[in-house]
Amino acid sequence: MAVVYATLIIKGKKNFADVPERIKNQVKEVLIDLDCGDLVTE
Repeated sequence: MAVVYATLIIKGKKNFADVPERIKNQVKEVLIDLDCGDLVTE
């Protein structure tokens, strides 16, 4: 699920703030791994 959210964030369909709290850390790790850490904004 984290990869799905990360993909949606990269495509501009969702924001990091839209991610459920329970998987925010996983989504953050995926975005950083994809060199998109700049999209992690609270």
